[in-house]
Amino acid sequence: MKKSVFKILNIVTFCFVTLTFINCGSEEPDIIMESTDSVVIESLKSGIMNGNLDEDFTLDSNQTYNLSGSFIVESGATLTIPAGTTIMALNGGTSVYIAVLKGAKINVLGTEASPVFMTSASENPGDWGGLTICGDATTTSGINAEAEVGGFIYGGTNDADNSGAINYLIIKGTGAQINADSQYNGISLYGVGAGTSISNVAVINGSDDGVEFFGGTVSVTNLFLENNEDDAVDWTEGWSGTLTNAYITHTVSGFSTVFEGDKDNGNPKFNNITAVSTVGGTALQFKKQSGATITGLSLTGYDTSIDMKDGGDLANVLIEGAIADPSLAYTSTARVTAANFNWVNSSVSITTLPLQGTIAGKVTLNASIKYILNSSYIVKAGGELIIPAGTNIEAKSDGSAVYIAVLKGGKIDIQGTENNPVIMSSTNANPGDWGGLTVCGDATTTAGINAEAEVGGFIYGGSNDADNSGSIKYLVIKGTGAQINADSQYNGISLYAVGAGTTIENVSIVNGADDGLEFFGGTVSVTNVYLENNEDDSVDWTEGWNGTLTNTYISHTDAGFSTAFEGDKDNNNPKFINLTAISTVGGTGLQFKKTSGATITNIWLEGYEKNIDMKDGGDLANVIIDGVAASINADYKTGTKVDISTWTWRNTGL
Repeated sequence: MKKSVFKILNIVTFCFVTLTFINCGSEEPDIIMESTDSVVIESLKSGIMNGNLDEDFTLDSNQTYNLSGSFIVESGATLTIPAGTTIMALNGGTSVYIAVLKGAKINVLGTEASPVFMTSASENPGDWGGLTICGDATTTSGINAEAEVGGFIYGGTNDADNSGAINYLIIKGTGAQINADSQYNGISLYGVGAGTSISNVAVINGSDDGVEFFGGTVSVTNLFLENNEDDAVDWTEGWSGTLTNAYITHTVSGFSTVFEGDKDNGNPKFNNITAVSTVGGTALQFKKQSGATITGLSLTGYDTSIDMKDGGDLANVLIEGAIADPSLAYTSTARVTAANFNWVNSSVSITTLPLQGTIAGKVTLNASIKYILNSSYIVKAGGELIIPAGTNIEAKSDGSAVYIAVLKGGKIDIQGTENNPVIMSSTNANPGDWGGLTVCGDATTTAGINAEAEVGGFIYGGSNDADNSGSIKYLVIKGTGAQINADSQYNGISLYAVGAGTTIENVSIVNGADDGLEFFGGTVSVTNVYLENNEDDSVDWTEGWNGTLTNTYISHTDAGFSTAFEGDKDNNNPKFINLTAISTVGGTGLQFKKTSGATITNIWLEGYEKNIDMKDGGDLANVIIDGVAASINADYKTGTKVDISTWTWRNTGL
């Protein structure tokens, strides 16, 4: 290791004049200091990073250093970077980078309050080369392999090798192009060993990968990756470490993947990974025989969840303890959020996210985000969708391709409140814009066990009348009823054999092109329902539904609707308590087909040309209103109107 030294020139006994003496008398000689610091050290003291560092050096804290070229930490040397230090890279492309060679160390000592920055002035992708670290751990490329960047030597037999420690580091604007096939990454880890500590790292705006592992055994904790244009995380050459807690976001189209694994499978582990895209794309890609074990995976907005690029065995990829399934969207409860990385101060604020795919686990939406329902969003058996109060879901106006469905065995938990209802609506809330909400349960229906729904071909029906499909509270849903075929349309809410264990209350369904609320068998009951201008039936039931509807208010101000109520097929005597239906455009109030019927108490019908219509000549005794058989001549203004003056939530928009 080189050091600065002081040289004291000898005083000759006779007065022989040299340029280094000022005085040759009897006084004490002057001592001159001659520095032997290298050019690199002198440059560092001047705030410039360039050249090869072959001795230990510590940068000054809270200072800015200009990286004007390549800065290489040679074997045996350690570079220490204190908290608050900024390294400003010139926009020099591949000639500007930091490399820590095999046998060297880097210690980045950032803190949450004072992270270390490595960035270019403009922070644009490709401005500079990023950080490369080479270690002595194993890699399938062998011992003393040559890196594709810089030709650096890496790889050995020491899996516990220590290349230093990195904590609270933010890197921006990396990924300079080396040649047609290669680019620098934000951080490249070549054969880096498990003795190296890497945690709390952010890589933003890289034109290639965010972090890439070339073999080695190093693990990383708390990783934030934003808009890296190739792969957010890439690994190859048998890397076998662990990545824990990562938040990955894509808001710029054209990137490659969230993950790309390549070549031999060292079975790296990934715990608690959240990736969010507003621009589609592919999430996890595995090339050749690569694989991984992943737990706590949450993917949002990607077109493809799993891509086995070269036809590799899906069994190489284990997700949540099971073999990877490309048909699943993978949305885990173990979501990492941008809020976990407040120290990053990201310039990208995710305010809208796409909603599509399938749910197999538990998924909780975020009320601070506006969700765009691009296509179908399906909760499979065993899955649960939780929608907090105040959440807005904007449905794309794309007809029957856009809907939310909860399949038999799945659950939905809508947690709206009076002041913050959950809203599901198309932009303009026009009838038929989208498909609405369908829930399938395991309760009884006259269609039998495992019947097939007319919408989506979903399976429903069983023998458990206490079945629980979740809870729906304070939901406003608009613009539904998309046409499926000549005979079928989606409804605002379709309830297929939903059981009595399900809670549904305070629901508003507005501007539906078909029915507002339809029951296909089941035993579920509903309280506080507001139905406005649904173009077919406001409430429709069939297949022996026998629940109770309490406090129903129906409004018709658009002509041409079908009915306020339509009951069909077998009569299991559903009950209606406190029913108000008012029309300003005439029409039919309550219609009963075949042998259907109901028991109704406290009824108010106003403005309909026909209050009671027994469509197929069914027995009026099947319909009991306020304790007596229905009459086609009765006025039915004898009850008390349902008071909706406090239902201020009922017509809330997006």
